[in-house]
Amino acid sequence: MNLRLLQFKSLKSYIPLFSTIAVFFAIYAMGAVLYGLNFISLRVFLNLFLDNAFVGVIAVGMTFVIISGGIDLSVASVVAFVCILAAKLMEVYNMNPFIVMIISLGFGAVLGTTMGSIIYFFKVPDFLVTLVGMFLCRGLAYMVDVRSIPIRNETFVNLNTIAIRFPGGARLPLVAIVFIVVWFMGIYLAHFTRFGRNIYAVGGDEKSANLMGIPVARTKILVYTMSSTFAALGGLLYANYTLSGYAAAVLGLELDAIAAVVIGGTLLTGGVGFVEGTMIGVLILGLIQTLISFQGTLSSWWTKIIIGLLIFWFILLQRFLSRTPKK
Repeated sequence: MNLRLLQFKSLKSYIPLFSTIAVFFAIYAMGAVLYGLNFISLRVFLNLFLDNAFVGVIAVGMTFVIISGGIDLSVASVVAFVCILAAKLMEVYNMNPFIVMIISLGFGAVLGTTMGSIIYFFKVPDFLVTLVGMFLCRGLAYMVDVRSIPIRNETFVNLNTIAIRFPGGARLPLVAIVFIVVWFMGIYLAHFTRFGRNIYAVGGDEKSANLMGIPVARTKILVYTMSSTFAALGGLLYANYTLSGYAAAVLGLELDAIAAVVIGGTLLTGGVGFVEGTMIGVLILGLIQTLISFQGTLSSWWTKIIIGLLIFWFILLQRFLSRTPKK
């Protein structure tokens, strides 16, 4: 393959990201035209980070999984299990919330490492392994408690008071700050570390990565470990956001995370993707919900319809970009 073709393929990989940015500004401009200054206020913009923080954290982990050529269907169930477990431990057993956080993140790490090991060493498809993880965690959540448990732990509730405050009453709470920090961590891992380069190499061609001496086993296992740990963190953020735990919470959240990743420009075939685009994809999902909320008369199901159309467009774009140009 000549240098010119390599440069062409490299430029093509950025087209989905630029398309995502264009879609974000188009939706934002539409909201500004329809609803004026109320829609483009700083308060509304910062609420996008608050309302979608748990989705965003999960989507960052999902981005790495998809770049590596895999998929993780267990993330929503991990969120539900961690959420109800945290509520039960704090409210029924009066456990220190920081110990609860360590237990929750540890559970996510162990689950992800186990799934990643089974996927790699036993050559079981990631779809099946993470599907088992999905049913397992959802079942464990119902075993913890079938009721909704409100969280009144003073220390945990007071975390909501931590925020960066802006003029005019706008604020960026701790939940949103964690999302932004995780997003920057994801960018650093993807573009400035050997681990990130290994993920792209494994997703591009696992056999070639093996021949190049890249630690494929360690990379794939760590990817799933990171995804489940971020899902557990997302469960803690969701518990703090809603101040409750419920085993039936966030049904279908894994599809929202995958949608944000695809809309963000990550190719489902692996090897190409952008954590930056994933964050914009999450904000696009939030913008669509905000637009429908401002409109007032549309059903919330329109959110799913619009997201479906966007995914369809980006899949078509990916299909076009995956075609090899003629020499």
